[in-house]
Parts: sequence; structure tokens; C-alpha cells
Amino acid sequence: MNSFISKVIEDIFSKQKNYDKLVFVLPSQRSCVFLKEKILKNLPTSSFLPKIISIENYIQEIADISLIDNTQLLFEFYSIYLQNIPKENIESFDSFSQWATIALQDFNEIDSYLVNSEDFFNNLRDLKRLDEWFQDKKPSQLAINYLQFFESLYLLYKALNKKLKTNKFGYQGLIYAEATNNLELYINNTIDNHVVFAGFNALNKAEENIIQELLNNNIASIYWDANEEILNKSNEAGTFLRKYKSEWAYYQKNPFLWANTTNSSIKNIHLIGAPKNNTQIKYAGELISKLDDFNKTALVLADENLLNLTLNSLPNNVKNINITMGYSLKDIPIASLFDMLFKLHLNQQKFNKEKECEFYYKDVLNILNNPFLNKLHGESLQKINDKIKTENSIFLDVKTLKNCISIVEVDKLSMFFSLFELSTNMNVIIGKCSSLINELKEFVVGVEKEYLFRFYTIFQQLETLNSTYNHIKDLKTLKLFYTQILQNEKLSFQGEPLQGLQLMGMLETRALDFETVIITSVNEGILPAGKTDFSFIPFDVKKHFGLPTYQEKDSIFSYHFQRLLLRAKNIYLIYNTESDGYGSGEKSRFLTQLEINNPNITKTIISPKVQHSETSLLQIEKTSEVVEKLKVVFTKGISPSALSNYIYNPISFYEQKVLGIKDDNEVEETIAANTMGSVIHDVLEEMYKPYLGKFLKKEHISEMQKKRNTLLKKYFQKHYLKGNIETGKNKLIFEVSKNHINRFLKQELGLLNQNKQLKIIALEDELNAEINIDGIDFPIRIHGIVDRIDELEGVTRIIDYKTGKVEAGQLKMNDFSVISENYKYTKAMQVMLYSYLYTSKITIPISQLQSGVISFKNLNSGFLKMNFSDKFRGTDYDVTEERMKNFMSEIKNLISEILNPEIPFKENKDLPF
Repeated sequence: MNSFISKVIEDIFSKQKNYDKLVFVLPSQRSCVFLKEKILKNLPTSSFLPKIISIENYIQEIADISLIDNTQLLFEFYSIYLQNIPKENIESFDSFSQWATIALQDFNEIDSYLVNSEDFFNNLRDLKRLDEWFQDKKPSQLAINYLQFFESLYLLYKALNKKLKTNKFGYQGLIYAEATNNLELYINNTIDNHVVFAGFNALNKAEENIIQELLNNNIASIYWDANEEILNKSNEAGTFLRKYKSEWAYYQKNPFLWANTTNSSIKNIHLIGAPKNNTQIKYAGELISKLDDFNKTALVLADENLLNLTLNSLPNNVKNINITMGYSLKDIPIASLFDMLFKLHLNQQKFNKEKECEFYYKDVLNILNNPFLNKLHGESLQKINDKIKTENSIFLDVKTLKNCISIVEVDKLSMFFSLFELSTNMNVIIGKCSSLINELKEFVVGVEKEYLFRFYTIFQQLETLNSTYNHIKDLKTLKLFYTQILQNEKLSFQGEPLQGLQLMGMLETRALDFETVIITSVNEGILPAGKTDFSFIPFDVKKHFGLPTYQEKDSIFSYHFQRLLLRAKNIYLIYNTESDGYGSGEKSRFLTQLEINNPNITKTIISPKVQHSETSLLQIEKTSEVVEKLKVVFTKGISPSALSNYIYNPISFYEQKVLGIKDDNEVEETIAANTMGSVIHDVLEEMYKPYLGKFLKKEHISEMQKKRNTLLKKYFQKHYLKGNIETGKNKLIFEVSKNHINRFLKQELGLLNQNKQLKIIALEDELNAEINIDGIDFPIRIHGIVDRIDELEGVTRIIDYKTGKVEAGQLKMNDFSVISENYKYTKAMQVMLYSYLYTSKITIPISQLQSGVISFKNLNSGFLKMNFSDKFRGTDYDVTEERMKNFMSEIKNLISEILNPEIPFKENKDLPF
């Protein structure tokens, strides 16, 4: 393949023999590297290497002005803003920065295209005045502020330009404008040199003027990379080249190099549609894995945000790779640590906890579990973490954190605890971040050290800028600039630029040629980008003053796309078949144009292979050790809730009872359902305790109602520890609990108003009994705590309180065999077991016994009794001795199954929850 760069060198070397007087100017640093390699192969050994430079650096040389950093430019701009705007209208730095970045982009374009700034801003101001906002005789204050903003832009623009020129600094547009002004001096000083421009397409006005002037003085040549198809008037890719060819005076006497570029080689073009970004990149990885030589292969990411995914999808046969894109700092793991630190203090301000010096528990836990900090003091930090979860504190102070560990450990964690101290001096905070990095660097290796160094330079930069300008007054502004730097800055990859696979963005392909090209994300909104202008300048004004709009930007990417395919032999164009849900993001029109001009294109739609693998249910055999552990569990005592757990899922029973695995403690920010249940149980127990063994009276209910709120607060404090029940969801849950108890007491009062006799027999009664099962050589102990046992009109009732909703159907059964098969009936199993335990305990026979549930979410149904009737809507509530015997027979079968070493624990495939 005879590349564009090779052709340029051949042509220039045939015309120019003073190689050391040549200056090659190319669109990018990457193309400069490739040009240098080609020159070294063609240059005589006795010659000096020509100068090779990118267009940005070349323009800087002419202008004799250094490029200013974007963040420093924003600080400088704010200084200008403070000096030129009335004090009553001045905004804070963080508010200012929201619109200042857009204004600076507009300033950059105005200067790059050599627009008369005074005419431009006057025109913009007058246009805004003509807006319908200003048709009224008395415009609103908002409208006046809007107009004043546009009137102030010119003032700020002039002041900023003047200040930057004085300090010999400039943004890119200003450098281009100054280069145009210095051009005559530059030409006089470099009359012996010959400048070669190669691989350009869309030039701004300043670049046009500079190149034309050099061409007209016969000290430059320019080579365009195009063919007749690109220059065809119907092709948007040739918009700029056609303009230069027809409008530049130079081309009235000189040939256009090169318009006759042809490529007769047969191209293998493949259009591949793939659903989602992940499939695109994985397929690109598969294509690369089939290649033998990567030295002439480029993987081009039209969407550079996919770099991280791409790096993780490259095949193992790629040994050498050159990555032209930088790795975004916001994707580096250490970035999250400083995000967490800023969030810790910003949330403290948000929750108004500065006076108490308290921090939101989630922010503290995030800091405690950060992997970088755990490399320093992992064991101590996890002790604090566990203690916080145990104590259930929503807001924590440093003293509380220190009390979680020993004094010796507190001394070792002095740096960690200093992170919770907030200074009003932003440089002190920045210094703490730098100190933290210094401490961490001793505990990291490899690429993590590079990460830390890059972040250290960021904080050094912020400290220097703030020392110079003093614009960062608060933490919110510091966080804003930290985030902005992370979004703009990238970590460069080191590698051999001329060997292996080339992984690059679309702009990096300028002037370069490859035999195999793979381009991903060839979709509308990405390639081309479409209407994504962030500007204060209306479309019509841009058109009038010759500034670029989205239309010109579409032409630019159309050229880059078509030019890249000119000399390629194997082309794979991958697009996302899934639109974004708003009707956009479909296949790029560039592909449609390609299909029209190349009917032999191979079109494929791919989808990832879905592996249909049968997931076998977990099964655990009962070894002798497991059987021995079960024997200990059942000898010590098994509860009805444990048996319910076995019915729900045998594996869950195994984990809890055999392995002894307990649920992790978590800070309960919102009161959990089980906490609310425990509170209601305890409140009712204390309310009814004075009346144990007595018949209830109406005045007893009145006394209970008076104690309700006090007891609720007492037991919420016990079970919810340091949680707040005064606000938010917790306040609502407190009120719901109050309502449950109030309605329940009214229901009790209703019974007494009917002159019914209600006697409290037991509350939270601990019951247990031993049973013997055939084939099992040790007694089985069953135990449980019954919420309440009472007697209503001579009928003894076993009552289980449920704060959840229970329906009558869950307590109706005439066949006890369904208990072990259906979790729905576990509540019935529990109350029946309580009935058995109670009857085993007492010696006096009971004339009539009923058992059931009081559901606080279904209080209108009252006491839900066990119903043994086999008829539809039939009722039979008595717990008889025969029914108890039949029930216990099923319970013994269930326990035998659990203890049977031949029956493994099998995962329940139809879990109800």
C-alpha cells in the first residue's frame, strides 16, 4: 500500500533537495510520528532530518504565545469578571464557571475565524434586543439581566484578550489571531525554509490566511488527500476542499495536489449491526483475534467513551498496541476516594450538622470501606465499620469513631481522622489530599503508583491556582473544579507508536492509512455527532459571520470517514442496532451513502450467543458431621419459625442451623418491618402485664391508651437504638404503629362493651416440650414463645401477633399433610405448635381451645382462628385432641425428614419470595 504520507515524501524529495530547510506541518502529533518514520527510510544518511511539527505547535511558534491551560484560563477569566462587573451583579465562582466555559469556547471560535469582534458583539446584542422579550415597554428584571449579560460579553472579551496578550499567554483562538498578525515578520525570518502542509481538510479562517500567504510567497506547498469522488459537488465530504480549490488565488496558477488520487484495489467492505456497545466491542475483538499482522491495522473508536470496555475486550494475541487516546482520570479507582471525601463534608453541610460535627453514616461507611484506605489501616477501619452497624447511628462524630477502637489504634489513624476535620482554608484541604496521597504511595505498586502521581499533580495544580487567584472560597467550588479537571484530563499510555495494533479516535486517523480498518459506533449522533453545539451564539449569527455550525462539523467527519477508507483493503464498519429510545441513534447516514455507491458490500446483523445452561439446584448431602450438628440443634431445641424456614428453603435452614451463618448487621436508616413488629409486641406485653390472671375492664383499656405513646417511644429507642423517629419515613412508621395499637385496643374495648369476659392468662410465654419419634434415638425438644394466651367467654385462645398481613385462608385446613409442602400454611403450623406446647404444659384439661393470629394489617377481620372445616365457607374452630394428634404426626414426619441422613438438603426452586 502506497500511503498518502509516502506519496507526499516522494513528491517533495523529488522537488526539494535541501532537506534540512524543509518544515513538515501535519494535523496531529500521531501523523508526525508516522511521517518521521517514512522520512528516515527515504532520507540520505548524510542529511539532517527536516523539521516535523503539528499545526497547533506551528501556529504557536508564529504567534510567539504559549497555550494556557483550560483551568487556569477559567481562573484568569473570573479575575477579569470581578474587575469589570458591578459588585451587585457578581456571581460566585461555581455559578460563573457554569456559563464561562461556554463563553470561552465562543471567544475561541471568534478569534480562530478572525471575526471583527466589535461588529460581532454589537450584532449579537442588537439581536437579543429584538427578541420578543423586549417588545414590552417595561421588560421584566429577568429580561433586563439577560440583555445585560450579552452586553457584558464584549467587555469581558476585550479585557481577557488584553490581559492574556500582556502575559504572553493565550487560548487557541487567540494564538491563531496573533499568528495572523505576526505572519509578515515570520515570513521575513524564514524566507529560506520551505513549509509543507499535508493531510488537512477543514481550516479555520486564520489557518486559511496563513497558508495562503505562505503559498503566495512561494515558501510553502500543500498536499490534500482526496479523490474525484470526494471532490464531487454532491459529496459533503469535499465541502471545504472544493471551496479552497475554487476560491484560493494560488490555484488559478498552480495545480491542486492531489485531486486525481485513485485506488483501484478491491475493497472488502463489511457492514455489521450489533445490539448495544458491549456486543460491538466484543465482535471487534473477535475480528482482531483472526488477524495475523496488526502493524497495518487500526481499531477506530468513534465513541471514545468505549476505551475502557475495549481494553478489556482485546484478544490475547495482541502483544503490541499503541493507544492514541488517554485514559480518563474519572475512570481511575483512586478518583472515587476523593469524591467520597468531598461528599462526606458536603453532606454534612447539606444536613446542617456542622455545629455538631456529625457525618452521615453512609458517607462514613464509604470512606471506611475504600480499598486504598484499607491498604493503610484495614483491620482498624473494619472494627469501626462493624461497630457503626451494631449501634445503628445515622449521624456520627469523630469521637464516636475513635471510641470503636483502642487508643493505640487511634494514634496510628491520626491521618485518617484528620480527613474529618474541615478547614475554611481551601489550600489546607488541598494539602490534606496531597498528604494522603504521599502516605498511600508506600502501600501501592505498579500502575497504582502512576495513578497516585497523576492525582498528586492535580492537587498541586489546584493549590498553585488558588494561591495565585484565591477564587476557591468553599468546598463546593473546590469539588466543582476537581470534577472538571477529572473530566478533561487523561492519563497517557506509553507504548511503541509504530508497532502493533493502532487503537485510536476518529480525529487521530488524519493523514494516516491502514490496510485493515475496524470502526465501531458508526451511528447517527456519534459519526456524525449531529446538533450538539454548546454556544451562546445563535445559528443565524454564526452563518452570517462565517463561524462553523453543526453542518460544517458533519462535513468534517464525512471527510475523515471517507478518507480513512480510501486505501484500506479490509473494512469493517460496526454500528449499534439499538436506538436510544427517543428515535435517534440509528445507523449512520455515512453507511447508507456507502451502500448506494458500493452494491457489493457484505451486510451482517449479529447477536451474542446465549448460553442455555441448566442451572442445577443446590443439593447438600448430610454427612456424619452434619447429622451430628442436627442432633445438637434438635436436642437443644427447635422453634416453629426454624421449621418454617426449612419449609421455605432447606438450604436456608442448613445455612442458619448447621453452619451458623447469621445476617450481616446493617445500619437501619428506615425502620425495618421486623423492628416495628418487635416494638408492637413489647408495647402490648407491657400494657397487658399488670392485668395478668385478671379479667379485663374498660378502665384498663383507658389506662393502656394513656401509656401508648410513651411506651412506643421507649421501645423504638430500645430496638431502633440511636435512630431518629421524629422526621421522614420513620415518623410515618411511628404513626402507623400508634394507629395499629389504637385500633387493636378499640377492638378489645368493643368486646368488653358486648359484656364479654376476657381474661389474660399469659404474655410472651416461653413454652417447650420433648417428643419422641420412632427411629430417632434421642428426644426432640420443641420450644417457642407465645405472644398471648387468654380466655374469652370460657374459650382458651392461643394468639400470635403478626404485623404483616395474614388472610383467613392461610389458617384454613383439614389435611395437615399440606403443611410441609406449602409455605402458605407455615403460620397455621406455628399456632398449632404453640397449642401443642401449651396443652403439654398445663395439667388442667381445657374445655375448648382455639388458636390463631391477630394481623395488624387485617384488624378488621379480628382474631383469625384455625379453621378445620372441609366445607366452602364452613367453620370449625376447635383445636381437639384428635386434631392435635394428627397435626403432631405430620410434624414428626417433617422432623424425621430433616434428620434423615439419606435425604439431602435440596434448594427450593419455587421460592415464594
